[in-house]
Amino acid sequence: MPSYTPPTKDMQFILHDVLNITGSDIPGYDELEADFTSAILEEAGKLTSEVLAPLNVVGDKEGCRLENGVVCTPTGFKDAFEQVKEGGWPGLDMPEEFGGQNMPYVIGTAVGEMFSSANMAFTMYQGLTHGAASAILAHGSQQQKETYLPKMVSCEWTGTMNLTEPHCGTDLGLMRTKAEPQEDGTFKISGQKIFISAGEHDMSDNIIHLVLAKIVGGPEGIKGVSLFIVPKFLVNEDGSLGARNGVAVGNIEEKMGIHGNSTCVMNYDGAVGYLIGEEHKGMRAMFTMMNEARIGVGMQGLSQAEVAYQNALDYAKDRLQGRDVTGTKNPDGPADPLIVHPDIRRSLMDQKSFAEGARAFILWSATMIDAAHRGKDETADGIVSLLTPIIKGFLTDQGYDMTIKAQQVYGGHGYIEEWGMSQYTRDARIAMIYEGANGVQALDLVGRKLAQDGGKHVMAFFEMVKTFIKENAGQDEAYDKEFLEPLKAASKDLQAAGMYFMQQGMKNPNNALSGSYDFMHMFGHVCLGLMWARMGKASRAALANGTSDPEFHETKLATGRYYMARQLPATALHLTRIQTGGDTVMALEAANF
Repeated sequence: MPSYTPPTKDMQFILHDVLNITGSDIPGYDELEADFTSAILEEAGKLTSEVLAPLNVVGDKEGCRLENGVVCTPTGFKDAFEQVKEGGWPGLDMPEEFGGQNMPYVIGTAVGEMFSSANMAFTMYQGLTHGAASAILAHGSQQQKETYLPKMVSCEWTGTMNLTEPHCGTDLGLMRTKAEPQEDGTFKISGQKIFISAGEHDMSDNIIHLVLAKIVGGPEGIKGVSLFIVPKFLVNEDGSLGARNGVAVGNIEEKMGIHGNSTCVMNYDGAVGYLIGEEHKGMRAMFTMMNEARIGVGMQGLSQAEVAYQNALDYAKDRLQGRDVTGTKNPDGPADPLIVHPDIRRSLMDQKSFAEGARAFILWSATMIDAAHRGKDETADGIVSLLTPIIKGFLTDQGYDMTIKAQQVYGGHGYIEEWGMSQYTRDARIAMIYEGANGVQALDLVGRKLAQDGGKHVMAFFEMVKTFIKENAGQDEAYDKEFLEPLKAASKDLQAAGMYFMQQGMKNPNNALSGSYDFMHMFGHVCLGLMWARMGKASRAALANGTSDPEFHETKLATGRYYMARQLPATALHLTRIQTGGDTVMALEAANF
């Protein structure tokens, strides 16, 4: 059976050596001393490795069952969910006013990675609840907050987001779910939603659905969409549960992966709904949840890559196969371990350098979210908006690829369910699709985010990279050559692609949009390149200062050198593709495919 070891040491390195969180002026960061964060991460790590990880295979094999309108979750899930609730983990970074612990988002992000690596399907129940609670917190009335948030923060009640319908996915303007106004100020919600993660289950007393619907008589298209709270059970004035609402699960989807999460068809038949925010402004409210979810999905790409890598590494060290071409390494055995072979090393280094770079990228992005929300930093808010499609699209594409590489290390055993590696690949696959398929993320990046606010956010990112290179150049020749020069070259590629879009996109939008996917990946590589340059700097400083753990930092530098030399140059290939324009992409008539 696969195992999971929480990467708490690497998280501590990123939080304190690289990001220097206690030296930040973000409110609340001064309390995040190393001993404090270590205690949180170690406790979370214990729960994830000892309780959640063993249930990952159980959830995959058993799946969820629909019995008489009730979804039964896999064996052990309910007990594990109780332990998660008792530990206060769902409300780690939620306001104290509603029962949370009010810790910075960066801590919730670090903990979230461990939860997702250990059991992605299970973690989605609380993750979706967190997103729904965040939307109510940002856009709900005070009464709505007081009614729903305390029990959602504790996960006594869970939450969902209901967007997709059978005939429309990304194009939400086509939705047919309707909301009919009632004299008491409520609405009657009728329609069907599909692909609703955690739509029905047996682990909470109530499920608070956030549902997009069109108010009868409202504007056509996306401008007529509103957001509603539709609880499974109505809530009485005293906070107790009342009558069952007109919402029911119609079916559980049969999926490729995440079998432990109940992905439901939800039927709304005159259900009582409560408007969140303004009429016809539902997308603005829902995007609070969707943007949080997209960052969380990006983390799922990292999380599955990390746990798959850990198991592939163990297998490569234990499995005897062939002899090292440079000389026998295991003379007492019939063969040498797989890890001696260069191609296995290449695969493992791809996985390791991605996972560690992606972890730094996610945690760095989380600090900017804290800066935006806690510190009201508009520059940080703009950069997070720019980076969100990259976090979601690049990290899930790459994360999925890394699970395949990990599976490949096992050879034929990787294809056999007994070894458990296919689950990571199957589970990771959905992350490229939901919360906006990755092609949509690329279109969002190039079509909207680059030009947002006159392009000042992308210019701020370029300036951030340029400033880092300038401030750290010339101090160490090896560091310049191994880290700064590759980062500079990749950043120039990214800027050249942006310039191409500006020059050609206005003439023919297809020239820009045909290169959007390459641009998203190019941008992702530059972000990880920046993170590796920062980690390289931190490890060199630690070694120079006489660290007590030189092996960790030497390993970190070797991994960083690999990424800068073997992965970051992919930006040149992406630039070449982008500069070919859209003619070859759009050359065929639809009938000729």
